Formats: sequence, structure tokens, C-alpha cells
Amino acid sequence: MSLTFSDLPLRAETKTALHEHGFLTPFPIQEQVLPLALADGDVIGQAKTGTGKTLAFGIPLIERVIAPGDAEWPSLTHAGKPQALIVVPTRELCIQVAKDLVDLSSHRGIRTLAVYGGKAFEPQIEALQTGVEIVVGTPGRLLDLYRQGQLHLKQISRVVLDEADEMLDLGFLPDVEKIFTNTPARIQTMLFSATMPGDIIALARRFMNQPVHIRAANLEDEGAVVSRIEQHVTRAHAMDKTELLARILQADKRGPTIVFCRTKRTAQKTADDLVERGFRAASIHGDLGQSARERALNEFKGGKSDVLIATDVAARGIDIDGITHVINYQCPEDEKTYVHRIGRTARAGAHGIAVTFVDWDELARWKMIDTALDLGLPEPIETYSSSEHLYTMLNIPRDAQGKIAKTPKAEKKPRIDTREPVKKRERVRTKRISTEQ
Repeated sequence: MSLTFSDLPLRAETKTALHEHGFLTPFPIQEQVLPLALADGDVIGQAKTGTGKTLAFGIPLIERVIAPGDAEWPSLTHAGKPQALIVVPTRELCIQVAKDLVDLSSHRGIRTLAVYGGKAFEPQIEALQTGVEIVVGTPGRLLDLYRQGQLHLKQISRVVLDEADEMLDLGFLPDVEKIFTNTPARIQTMLFSATMPGDIIALARRFMNQPVHIRAANLEDEGAVVSRIEQHVTRAHAMDKTELLARILQADKRGPTIVFCRTKRTAQKTADDLVERGFRAASIHGDLGQSARERALNEFKGGKSDVLIATDVAARGIDIDGITHVINYQCPEDEKTYVHRIGRTARAGAHGIAVTFVDWDELARWKMIDTALDLGLPEPIETYSSSEHLYTMLNIPRDAQGKIAKTPKAEKKPRIDTREPVKKRERVRTKRISTEQ
């Protein structure tokens, strides 16, 4: 019989929140991490995005944090100061993790704050001054608030580093080290990463106390490709890519789709072209302001748009279920990026489709990716928007065109006035009498 959350030594409020949000049985990474983390041990969890890491570290934090309504609150030395800190590489992941923690702690009154760049300092400072128990933040903004004297790190007893390998790729490791150095009261440190490069191992050795290394049972190696993803590679001409993309987006049973571009300019242009062709497309890239990025992401999650065009950096940390297609509009830089991109589909046991466009000048790069991952696809099939095999390969209707027909607006019917006719009031003229003598 498999373990359930009800079997774990959790507060009644936590169990209730888990049940309300549909969390009944732990994922493999959660089942392995939770007993150790709940015992206050240091943990290294190796698992990729989408395997349930947030609950693996979120539940232990919520269990140990003292909330304003708890019996221990009056005796707390630094009441209102952060007790736990979660460091994440991107703004999008920061928002997502903070939301999950708010949901989990809804019955405890634990105050969770997300701090990240691209937003004004004032609301974040105001929240810190009012009092918070858990802070989720990106390294840069966390250090900015610390230097301003607004974020107190000395009282923090529990620190989580999520997506550590992404942190390394983005150059945030020095900032992470500064954060760790300024949290001397740490009694528990948890680190989560999909891979374990040498720099991450060195970081763990320096700042962690005899950590237990847990590797999720279903974690796939960097060089392995998810078997549930149907992969297609086509040699596409730059001038025909948009036409090709437009037809793929009309494939049978195509659901929410992510289109990856290498550059911000290409991402925006592609999104604009698709909108012009009638598709519900939105873009997310570094040139957009934070509010615009959040709006695009929320529209995609809410179904207002069903095609999200993104750059690799902007898409880091985005974890959305139900993605049916991933399209590499531009060939990825390397095999790691390729696996990261296509891994956005086929979540939670579902199947997915990945299509990669390889231009003539990208053939050498693609062959390196193919060799590293042993895909057996070294020579992409030359494909145009009019190619017969395209329609068969991806189950595209034969009548698909470069544009989709917009839903015709209903003819405006003349309005029938059903109101009772208003009787015309007779105008009464009054004679003005002069009072002048």
C-alpha cells in the first residue's frame, strides 16, 4: 500500500490544505525527502522541474514555521521577521512557489512574500515591515533588500535553494554564496537541482551539514530523452518558418503549445506574425516588463491564449501541465537546452509532440545535439509548408492555410422596441406678466 499524506506526522491544518488542493499521495521525490526534512536534516534532492519539488521542501518549512496564531508566537524573539528563505533563479518560478506555499498554509495564517526584480521596492518593503514568516525570492532582489536593511537574514533558520543548476547557468552562484554566508542561524539547508555540476557539489560541501543525497527514482539522465515525447526534426528555410509554424498549429488535437526562440527579437516578431494570422498567441521574453510577462503567462495558463512564444531564459521555471506541443522555432544551443525545452510537454504521464526547425546554418549544431543524445536523427528532413509529408507526419488537415479564419461576427439585428409608447406631453405656455409700472 502506497504512502499518503495522511500517514505523515503533519499538522491537521496542513493535511486539510493538501486534501483541498487535491494532493493525496506523495510523488517519489516527496516520499523520499519528507521524512528526512521533517526530522530537520539537510537534504540534496536531485529531480527535474515538474516532479513535485515544491511540496518536498514546502511542507517541512510550513510545519516548522511559527505562525502568529501559534502558541509559541508570544515567546518568539524576532516575531514578524522571516524564519525561512527560498531562493529561486527566476521571477516566474518565484511567483509560482510563493503561490503554492500560500495555498499550503492557508489554514495557518503564515505570511509568505515573493520578492523579485522588475517590481517596485515599496510594496515588498512594506510587507517586510508589516511582518512575514517565509520569503521566496530571486538572488539579486534578495541582496538588494538585505543591503538596504529591509530584509533580515540573521534570524532565518531554514534555507532552500531551488533549481541550483539553473542558478549556476545564470551566473547567480556568487549571490547565493553571499546569502548563505549571511544566514548564520541556519539549522536546516535544502538544495534541489536537476543535475549536480561540480560547482553545486562544492557549494553543498561548504554550506550544508552532512546532507543526504536523494535522487528521484523516475529522474532521467541529461542525455536521455523522455520516451513519451514524439520527436520530429525538419530542415526549414528561414523565409518559410512562419508558414510552417502556422500549419503545425492547426494539427489535430493540438492543445496549449510553447514555441521556443533563441532571441528576444525573433520571439516578439513571431508572436506578432501569429496574432496577425488569427492565432491566440502571446510572447514572454526579457525585453518585456515584469507586468507584461506576468500577464502573458496568466493568459496562457487561463486559456485566453494557447500559443506561448518564449526565449529560453524567460521560460526557465515555467511549469505548466497540459502542454501538447513544443516547437523549437530556432535550433537550441546544445543538448541540455534541447532536453529542457521539450521536457515542457508530456508532463504527468501524458504524451507530447516536439518539432524542431533546423535552418541550413544550424545543421552542424543539430548534429552535435543528435550525437550527444543519440537520437538517430542526424539528417533533418527538408520540409516546406507545402510538403506533403508534413500533413501526414503531424496530422494536419489538408485544407490548413497560413491563416485561420476569424469567427464571423453575428449580424446586428435591428432592435425591437417593446416599451410602451410614451404619450407626448402637451406644452403649456404661460404668459409672462410684467410687473414694471
